[in-house]
Amino acid sequence: MQRLTAITALLALAGLALGTGAVAADKYPSKPVKIVVGFQAGGPTDVVARLVAKALQDELKGAFVVENKPGATSNIASETVAAAQPDGYTLLLAAAPLTMNKFVFPKQKFDPLKSFEPVSKISSAPGVLAVSPKMPVKTYKEFEELAKKKPNALSYGTTGAGGTQHMATLRLEQLTGIDMLHVPYSGGSGVLNDLIAGVVDSAFMTSTGAMPNLQAGKVIPLAIAGPVRLPGLPNVPTFAELGLPGMVSDSWNGLLAPAGTPQPVIDQLAKAIAKAVQSKEFKDALIPQGAVLIGNSPGEFKSQLQAEVSHWSEQFKKVKLD
Repeated sequence: MQRLTAITALLALAGLALGTGAVAADKYPSKPVKIVVGFQAGGPTDVVARLVAKALQDELKGAFVVENKPGATSNIASETVAAAQPDGYTLLLAAAPLTMNKFVFPKQKFDPLKSFEPVSKISSAPGVLAVSPKMPVKTYKEFEELAKKKPNALSYGTTGAGGTQHMATLRLEQLTGIDMLHVPYSGGSGVLNDLIAGVVDSAFMTSTGAMPNLQAGKVIPLAIAGPVRLPGLPNVPTFAELGLPGMVSDSWNGLLAPAGTPQPVIDQLAKAIAKAVQSKEFKDALIPQGAVLIGNSPGEFKSQLQAEVSHWSEQFKKVKLD
């Protein structure tokens, strides 16, 4: 009898705990939620972050505020979120460098897999190789020929060593045998401004951030590092069309929370993201820029992050960072 009473009490406590968790999830968010971005305001990741903040605010009926913490190829933002309370009130709007940075900054204070709870991969976009309008080239073929004639003379801008733009250019160098001078910046806007001005000769641009300048001819697009031509740049060929099918660069954005964040909160956020990427607002803002909208599940996003970390582990063994 006493044993039965004890079991009943334990079951009651378990039910109370489950009920408390459900109530807590139902009330989320009960205070402002901070979405931390590792890049400058106005850049492609920031644009996605602000769309996400508005969508989550509308869907979950709470305040979502974007906070920009650029630096160290987004590591400052990642470290901030990894160290935050795992309560769902500090989130990370991450980009592709998240899975690369551990190989660039071996002393970083977080792990891309262990320090976060994946919520959803929001979008991806191909890189676009572009050159300054002051360059004497109009096609990719002319660019490659010039680069081969002048080893280490042409420059390329990136958002930092080991980042998406840098790895894309190193991959291009591997495939073609060209050799160029690396010029790192703290953010995408710096790369774009100096490319327009001719301070640097070339750069892999994220299509979602640079499309207006690419379309206006302020920088000259030469090739798309994705599977198909972009609707906004129908006359620009893919690298595959140019005989370089291995030249692929994907700039993605996804939402993550600190490790240990309650699963009901993760599920609420993921459900809201899945709905948001189907909205007219997201489609109108991102698809014309060359983005592919995703909005997958936490489990699917986690598997993709694991695969990317494994991929970059192998890739970084083949290149020398400068």
